[in-house]
Amino acid sequence: MRQSDGGFAARVVAWQQQHGRNHLPWQNTRDPYRVWLSEVMLQQTQVVTVLGYFERFVARFPDVKSLAQATLDDVLGLWSGLGYYSRARNLHRCAQDVLKLHGGVFPQTAAILESLPGIGRSTAAAIASLCFCERVAILDANVKRVVTRVVGFDADLAHATNVRALWEAATALLPSGRTALKDMPRYTQGMMDLGATVCLPKKPDCVKCPVRSDCTASAAGDPHRYPIRTRTLKRSSQSIWLLWAQTTEGAVWLSKRPAPGVWADLHCLPLFNSEDALLREVRPGHRNLLTAMPVFTHVLTHKDLHLHPWRLLLPARADKAERWGDGQWVNADAWPALGLPAPVRKLLQRDSIP
Repeated sequence: MRQSDGGFAARVVAWQQQHGRNHLPWQNTRDPYRVWLSEVMLQQTQVVTVLGYFERFVARFPDVKSLAQATLDDVLGLWSGLGYYSRARNLHRCAQDVLKLHGGVFPQTAAILESLPGIGRSTAAAIASLCFCERVAILDANVKRVVTRVVGFDADLAHATNVRALWEAATALLPSGRTALKDMPRYTQGMMDLGATVCLPKKPDCVKCPVRSDCTASAAGDPHRYPIRTRTLKRSSQSIWLLWAQTTEGAVWLSKRPAPGVWADLHCLPLFNSEDALLREVRPGHRNLLTAMPVFTHVLTHKDLHLHPWRLLLPARADKAERWGDGQWVNADAWPALGLPAPVRKLLQRDSIP
Protein backbone atom coordinates (compact mmCIF):
# COMPACT_ATOMS: atom_id res chain seq x y z
CA MET A 1 0.00 0.00 0.00
CA ARG A 2 1.66 3.17 -1.22
CA GLN A 3 2.07 6.14 1.12
CA SER A 4 1.92 9.71 -0.19
CA ASP A 5 4.59 12.26 0.63
CA GLY A 6 3.90 15.23 2.87
CA GLY A 7 2.80 17.32 -0.11
CA PHE A 8 -0.44 15.42 -0.62
CA ALA A 9 -2.46 17.58 1.75
CA ALA A 10 -0.91 20.77 0.40
CA ARG A 11 -1.90 19.82 -3.14
CA VAL A 12 -5.48 19.14 -2.03
CA VAL A 13 -5.65 22.50 -0.25
CA ALA A 14 -4.25 24.43 -3.23
CA TRP A 15 -6.58 22.67 -5.68
CA GLN A 16 -9.66 23.29 -3.56
CA GLN A 17 -8.89 26.99 -3.37
CA GLN A 18 -8.69 27.31 -7.15
CA HIS A 19 -10.92 24.56 -8.53
CA GLY A 20 -13.05 23.20 -5.71
CA ARG A 21 -16.70 23.84 -5.03
CA ASN A 22 -17.18 27.16 -3.26
CA HIS A 23 -20.69 28.14 -4.37
CA LEU A 24 -22.94 25.88 -2.31
CA PRO A 25 -25.01 27.58 0.44
CA TRP A 26 -23.42 25.55 3.23
CA GLN A 27 -19.86 26.34 2.13
CA ASN A 28 -17.67 29.30 3.05
CA THR A 29 -19.10 29.28 6.55
CA ARG A 30 -17.89 28.23 9.98
CA ASP A 31 -21.46 27.95 11.23
CA PRO A 32 -21.71 24.40 12.67
CA TYR A 33 -25.51 24.45 12.38
CA ARG A 34 -25.43 24.86 8.61
CA VAL A 35 -22.56 22.43 8.15
CA TRP A 36 -24.30 19.83 10.32
CA LEU A 37 -27.60 20.28 8.50
CA SER A 38 -25.96 19.92 5.08
CA GLU A 39 -23.96 16.85 6.14
CA VAL A 40 -27.10 15.08 7.35
CA MET A 41 -29.11 16.02 4.26
CA LEU A 42 -26.34 14.91 1.91
CA GLN A 43 -26.19 11.41 3.34
CA GLN A 44 -27.22 9.15 0.43
CA THR A 45 -28.77 12.16 -1.34
CA GLN A 46 -27.46 14.17 -4.30
CA VAL A 47 -26.52 17.83 -3.98
CA VAL A 48 -29.06 18.93 -6.60
CA THR A 49 -31.85 17.40 -4.52
CA VAL A 50 -30.62 18.84 -1.23
CA LEU A 51 -30.31 22.46 -2.39
CA GLY A 52 -33.99 23.35 -2.26
CA TYR A 53 -34.61 21.47 0.98
CA PHE A 54 -31.63 23.12 2.66
CA GLU A 55 -32.77 26.62 1.74
CA ARG A 56 -36.34 25.99 2.92
CA PHE A 57 -35.12 24.39 6.12
CA VAL A 58 -32.80 27.27 7.03
CA ALA A 59 -35.51 29.82 6.19
CA ARG A 60 -37.92 28.06 8.57
CA PHE A 61 -35.38 27.07 11.23
CA PRO A 62 -32.46 29.54 11.03
CA ASP A 63 -30.63 28.15 14.07
CA VAL A 64 -30.44 25.11 16.30
CA LYS A 65 -32.71 26.68 18.93
CA SER A 66 -35.59 27.21 16.51
CA LEU A 67 -35.21 23.65 15.25
CA ALA A 68 -35.14 22.24 18.78
CA GLN A 69 -38.31 24.11 19.72
CA ALA A 70 -40.22 23.00 16.61
CA THR A 71 -42.61 20.07 16.63
CA LEU A 72 -41.56 16.81 14.99
CA ASP A 73 -44.53 17.19 12.64
CA ASP A 74 -43.16 20.54 11.43
CA VAL A 75 -39.71 19.04 10.87
CA LEU A 76 -41.05 16.01 9.01
CA GLY A 77 -43.30 18.27 6.97
CA LEU A 78 -40.29 20.18 5.62
CA TRP A 79 -38.33 16.94 5.17
CA SER A 80 -41.14 15.20 3.29
CA GLY A 81 -39.88 13.85 -0.02
CA LEU A 82 -36.20 13.86 0.94
CA GLY A 83 -36.38 10.29 2.19
CA TYR A 84 -34.54 8.37 4.91
CA TYR A 85 -36.79 9.93 7.53
CA SER A 86 -34.77 8.65 10.48
CA ARG A 87 -32.37 11.46 9.56
CA ALA A 88 -35.07 14.05 10.25
CA ARG A 89 -36.05 12.42 13.54
CA ASN A 90 -32.42 12.31 14.66
CA LEU A 91 -31.92 15.88 13.47
CA HIS A 92 -34.74 17.04 15.74
CA ARG A 93 -33.46 15.00 18.70
CA CYS A 94 -29.92 16.25 18.15
CA ALA A 95 -31.04 19.89 18.12
CA GLN A 96 -32.88 19.32 21.39
CA ASP A 97 -29.79 17.75 22.95
CA VAL A 98 -27.56 20.61 21.77
CA LEU A 99 -29.98 23.04 23.38
CA LYS A 100 -30.47 21.05 26.58
CA LEU A 101 -26.99 19.65 27.17
CA HIS A 102 -24.77 22.25 25.52
CA GLY A 103 -26.69 25.50 25.95
CA GLY A 104 -27.52 25.72 22.24
CA VAL A 105 -23.83 25.73 21.24
CA PHE A 106 -22.37 22.88 19.19
CA PRO A 107 -19.42 21.07 20.82
CA GLN A 108 -16.11 21.80 19.12
CA THR A 109 -14.56 18.33 19.12
CA ALA A 110 -15.45 15.34 16.98
CA ALA A 111 -15.46 13.04 20.01
CA ILE A 112 -18.24 14.99 21.75
CA LEU A 113 -20.14 15.68 18.53
CA GLU A 114 -20.25 11.94 17.85
CA SER A 115 -22.14 11.41 21.10
CA LEU A 116 -25.13 13.35 19.76
CA PRO A 117 -28.09 11.58 18.06
CA GLY A 118 -27.61 10.88 14.37
CA ILE A 119 -24.01 12.15 14.20
CA GLY A 120 -21.61 9.42 13.15
CA ARG A 121 -17.84 9.53 13.06
CA SER A 122 -17.50 11.09 9.62
CA THR A 123 -20.21 13.73 10.17
CA ALA A 124 -18.68 14.63 13.53
CA ALA A 125 -15.28 15.00 11.90
CA ALA A 126 -16.69 17.14 9.09
CA ILE A 127 -18.22 19.60 11.57
CA ALA A 128 -15.14 19.67 13.79
CA SER A 129 -12.66 20.13 10.94
CA LEU A 130 -14.68 22.57 8.80
CA CYS A 131 -15.90 24.75 11.68
CA PHE A 132 -13.31 24.36 14.42
CA CYS A 133 -10.15 23.35 12.52
CA GLU A 134 -9.73 20.08 14.40
CA ARG A 135 -7.17 17.79 12.78
CA VAL A 136 -9.45 14.80 12.19
CA ALA A 137 -10.26 12.79 9.07
CA ILE A 138 -13.64 12.35 7.42
CA LEU A 139 -14.57 9.18 5.55
CA ASP A 140 -17.86 9.50 3.70
CA ALA A 141 -18.47 7.46 0.56
CA ASN A 142 -16.69 9.93 -1.74
CA VAL A 143 -13.65 10.29 0.50
CA LYS A 144 -13.41 6.52 0.94
CA ARG A 145 -13.03 6.25 -2.81
CA VAL A 146 -10.30 8.92 -2.91
CA VAL A 147 -8.32 7.43 -0.04
CA THR A 148 -8.50 3.82 -1.22
CA ARG A 149 -7.30 4.82 -4.69
CA VAL A 150 -4.52 7.10 -3.46
CA VAL A 151 -2.97 4.61 -1.03
CA GLY A 152 -3.94 1.47 -2.95
CA PHE A 153 -6.07 0.14 -0.11
CA ASP A 154 -7.17 -3.25 -1.41
CA ALA A 155 -8.69 -4.75 1.75
CA ASP A 156 -12.38 -5.63 1.72
CA LEU A 157 -14.43 -2.83 3.31
CA ALA A 158 -17.20 -5.29 4.07
CA HIS A 159 -15.19 -6.10 7.21
CA ALA A 160 -15.05 -3.69 10.14
CA THR A 161 -11.36 -4.30 10.85
CA ASN A 162 -10.48 -3.12 7.36
CA VAL A 163 -12.65 -0.02 7.72
CA ARG A 164 -10.73 0.83 10.89
CA ALA A 165 -7.50 0.45 8.97
CA LEU A 166 -8.82 2.81 6.30
CA TRP A 167 -9.56 5.41 8.99
CA GLU A 168 -5.88 5.18 9.98
CA ALA A 169 -4.83 5.63 6.36
CA ALA A 170 -7.09 8.69 6.00
CA THR A 171 -5.66 10.16 9.21
CA ALA A 172 -2.10 9.69 7.94
CA LEU A 173 -2.92 11.89 4.92
CA LEU A 174 -4.07 14.88 7.00
CA PRO A 175 -2.20 18.21 6.90
CA SER A 176 0.78 18.40 9.22
CA GLY A 177 3.22 21.06 10.30
CA ARG A 178 2.70 24.64 11.42
CA THR A 179 -0.28 25.36 9.15
CA ALA A 180 -2.08 22.06 9.73
CA LEU A 181 -4.97 23.46 11.77
CA LYS A 182 -5.42 26.47 9.50
CA ASP A 183 -5.52 24.18 6.46
CA MET A 184 -8.05 21.70 7.87
CA PRO A 185 -11.29 23.34 6.62
CA ARG A 186 -10.07 23.65 3.05
CA TYR A 187 -8.43 20.22 3.10
CA THR A 188 -11.63 18.55 4.30
CA GLN A 189 -13.68 20.40 1.72
CA GLY A 190 -11.10 19.53 -0.92
CA MET A 191 -11.32 15.81 -0.20
CA MET A 192 -15.10 15.95 -0.51
CA ASP A 193 -14.85 17.96 -3.72
CA LEU A 194 -12.33 15.55 -5.26
CA GLY A 195 -14.64 12.62 -4.64
CA ALA A 196 -17.70 14.46 -5.93
CA THR A 197 -16.25 16.05 -9.09
CA VAL A 198 -13.00 14.32 -10.14
CA CYS A 199 -12.47 10.93 -8.49
CA LEU A 200 -15.81 9.59 -9.69
CA PRO A 201 -16.96 5.97 -9.32
CA LYS A 202 -17.24 5.09 -13.02
CA LYS A 203 -15.38 7.78 -14.97
CA PRO A 204 -12.63 9.27 -12.81
CA ASP A 205 -11.01 12.28 -14.46
CA CYS A 206 -7.46 11.38 -13.52
CA VAL A 207 -5.96 13.92 -15.90
CA LYS A 208 -7.45 16.76 -13.85
CA CYS A 209 -6.68 15.23 -10.46
CA PRO A 210 -4.27 17.34 -8.36
CA VAL A 211 -2.97 14.28 -6.51
CA ARG A 212 -2.46 12.03 -9.51
CA SER A 213 1.25 11.78 -8.73
CA ASP A 214 0.36 10.41 -5.29
CA CYS A 215 -2.21 7.92 -6.51
CA THR A 216 -1.45 4.20 -6.50
CA ALA A 217 -4.55 3.38 -8.53
CA SER A 218 -3.72 5.91 -11.23
CA ALA A 219 -0.15 4.65 -11.49
CA ALA A 220 -1.43 1.10 -11.95
CA GLY A 221 -4.09 2.23 -14.45
CA ASP A 222 -6.96 0.60 -12.55
CA PRO A 223 -8.83 3.19 -10.43
CA HIS A 224 -12.07 1.26 -10.91
CA ARG A 225 -10.68 -1.50 -8.74
CA TYR A 226 -11.18 0.64 -5.64
CA PRO A 227 -12.82 0.63 -3.18
CA ILE A 228 -13.31 -3.11 -2.65
CA ARG A 229 -16.48 -4.28 -0.96
CA THR A 230 -17.71 -7.81 -1.55
CA ARG A 231 -20.82 -7.94 0.58
CA THR A 232 -23.97 -7.02 -1.29
CA LEU A 233 -27.27 -6.20 0.36
CA LYS A 234 -30.19 -8.42 -0.58
CA ARG A 235 -33.20 -6.57 -1.89
CA SER A 236 -36.72 -7.54 -0.90
CA SER A 237 -40.16 -6.48 -2.04
CA GLN A 238 -43.51 -5.88 -0.39
CA SER A 239 -47.01 -5.20 -1.68
CA ILE A 240 -49.10 -2.63 0.19
CA TRP A 241 -52.67 -1.52 -0.44
CA LEU A 242 -53.51 2.11 0.35
CA LEU A 243 -56.98 3.48 1.05
CA TRP A 244 -57.14 6.98 -0.34
CA ALA A 245 -60.31 8.26 1.30
CA GLN A 246 -61.14 11.80 0.27
CA THR A 247 -64.22 13.98 0.39
CA THR A 248 -65.48 16.11 -2.46
CA GLU A 249 -64.30 19.08 -0.36
CA GLY A 250 -60.73 17.76 -0.58
CA ALA A 251 -60.31 16.51 2.99
CA VAL A 252 -58.15 13.37 3.26
CA TRP A 253 -58.15 10.72 6.00
CA LEU A 254 -54.63 10.44 7.45
CA SER A 255 -53.13 8.73 10.47
CA LYS A 256 -49.64 8.82 11.96
CA ARG A 257 -47.58 5.70 11.36
CA PRO A 258 -46.23 3.88 14.43
CA ALA A 259 -42.52 3.66 15.22
CA PRO A 260 -40.60 1.60 14.42
CA GLY A 261 -41.79 0.56 10.99
CA VAL A 262 -42.17 1.80 7.45
CA TRP A 263 -42.67 5.60 7.34
CA ALA A 264 -42.57 5.86 11.16
CA ASP A 265 -44.04 9.11 12.56
CA LEU A 266 -45.24 10.24 9.13
CA HIS A 267 -48.89 10.96 8.32
CA CYS A 268 -50.15 8.37 5.89
CA LEU A 269 -53.15 6.86 4.18
CA PRO A 270 -54.42 3.65 5.84
CA LEU A 271 -52.24 0.70 4.79
CA PHE A 272 -53.33 -2.92 4.27
CA ASN A 273 -51.56 -6.17 3.48
CA SER A 274 -54.12 -7.30 0.90
CA GLU A 275 -56.96 -6.08 -1.28
CA ASP A 276 -59.47 -8.10 0.74
CA ALA A 277 -58.31 -6.49 3.98
CA LEU A 278 -58.82 -3.04 2.45
CA LEU A 279 -62.28 -3.86 1.12
CA ARG A 280 -63.40 -5.16 4.52
CA GLU A 281 -62.72 -1.73 6.00
CA VAL A 282 -65.07 0.04 3.58
CA ARG A 283 -68.81 0.08 4.23
CA PRO A 284 -70.69 -2.13 1.79
CA GLY A 285 -72.78 0.84 0.75
CA HIS A 286 -69.68 2.79 -0.19
CA ARG A 287 -67.80 0.11 -2.10
CA ASN A 288 -69.34 1.29 -5.35
CA LEU A 289 -67.49 4.59 -4.74
CA LEU A 290 -64.11 2.83 -4.78
CA THR A 291 -61.77 3.15 -7.76
CA ALA A 292 -58.62 1.07 -8.21
CA MET A 293 -55.76 3.39 -9.16
CA PRO A 294 -52.70 2.31 -11.18
CA VAL A 295 -50.21 0.24 -9.23
CA PHE A 296 -46.76 1.82 -8.89
CA THR A 297 -43.43 0.94 -7.28
CA HIS A 298 -41.58 3.04 -4.71
CA VAL A 299 -37.91 2.12 -4.32
CA LEU A 300 -36.35 2.17 -0.85
CA THR A 301 -32.69 1.44 -0.10
CA HIS A 302 -33.14 -2.28 0.39
CA LYS A 303 -36.76 -2.87 -0.58
CA ASP A 304 -39.20 -2.28 -3.43
CA LEU A 305 -42.69 -1.28 -2.30
CA HIS A 306 -45.42 -2.21 -4.78
CA LEU A 307 -48.23 0.19 -3.94
CA HIS A 308 -51.87 -0.50 -4.81
CA PRO A 309 -53.92 2.65 -4.14
CA TRP A 310 -57.73 2.52 -4.02
CA ARG A 311 -59.53 5.85 -4.08
CA LEU A 312 -62.73 6.32 -2.12
CA LEU A 313 -64.40 9.59 -3.06
CA LEU A 314 -66.99 10.39 -0.43
CA PRO A 315 -69.69 13.06 -0.19
CA ALA A 316 -68.91 16.27 1.65
CA ARG A 317 -69.00 16.09 5.45
CA ALA A 318 -68.13 12.40 5.40
CA ASP A 319 -65.97 13.11 8.45
CA LYS A 320 -69.12 12.83 10.56
CA ALA A 321 -69.45 9.12 9.79
CA GLU A 322 -66.36 7.57 8.22
CA ARG A 323 -63.08 6.87 10.03
CA TRP A 324 -60.34 4.24 10.00
CA GLY A 325 -58.54 3.64 13.27
CA ASP A 326 -56.57 6.40 14.97
CA GLY A 327 -56.53 9.23 12.48
CA GLN A 328 -58.40 12.29 11.33
CA TRP A 329 -59.81 14.08 8.35
CA VAL A 330 -57.30 16.71 7.23
CA ASN A 331 -58.51 19.62 5.11
CA ALA A 332 -57.11 20.23 1.64
CA ASP A 333 -55.26 23.36 2.81
CA ALA A 334 -53.61 21.54 5.75
CA TRP A 335 -52.30 18.17 4.57
CA PRO A 336 -49.59 19.57 2.22
CA ALA A 337 -47.71 20.94 5.26
CA LEU A 338 -47.64 17.58 7.06
CA GLY A 339 -44.83 15.07 6.95
CA LEU A 340 -46.01 12.60 4.30
CA PRO A 341 -44.21 9.67 2.66
CA ALA A 342 -43.02 10.74 -0.77
CA PRO A 343 -45.26 8.33 -2.73
CA VAL A 344 -48.33 9.39 -0.74
CA ARG A 345 -47.60 13.07 -1.35
CA LYS A 346 -47.13 12.43 -5.08
CA LEU A 347 -50.36 10.46 -5.18
CA LEU A 348 -52.39 13.18 -3.49
CA GLN A 349 -50.85 15.94 -5.59
CA ARG A 350 -51.21 14.07 -8.87
CA ASP A 351 -54.99 13.75 -8.93
CA SER A 352 -56.98 16.67 -7.54
CA ILE A 353 -60.71 16.65 -6.92
CA PRO A 354 -62.55 17.30 -10.19
